[in-house]
Amino acid sequence: QVQLQESGPGLVQPSQTLSLSCTVSGRSITTGPYYWSWVRQLPGKELEWLGAIGYAGDTFYVPSLKSRTSISRDTSKNQFTLQLASVTPEDTARYYCACEFRTTRDRKYEFWGQGTQVTVSS
Repeated sequence: QVQLQESGPGLVQPSQTLSLSCTVSGRSITTGPYYWSWVRQLPGKELEWLGAIGYAGDTFYVPSLKSRTSISRDTSKNQFTLQLASVTPEDTARYYCACEFRTTRDRKYEFWGQGTQVTVSS
């Protein structure tokens, strides 16, 4: 069974960088064809995909946030990290990490973390 656990501060000040980590157990993040995503849900809104890092280390970002988003990984810890710079209160959301199976013929999310609430406020 694959498990994902988000960790990071629940409160971030405006203009600072939000940094969250996702620790994975049960599957190496270097195993293909799996991609490791960050997704958020703003209050009253649908899920919004922010970006992902693939098993080979390649990264993908949603265009609207690409200039502020960075996803990296630490394979020794089996962990991947989201950094979102210059946050505003509009970035207040519940943030999830997820494991996606992805090939040229099929894509599906297989496992999710429980999510972590992040509030941007002074």
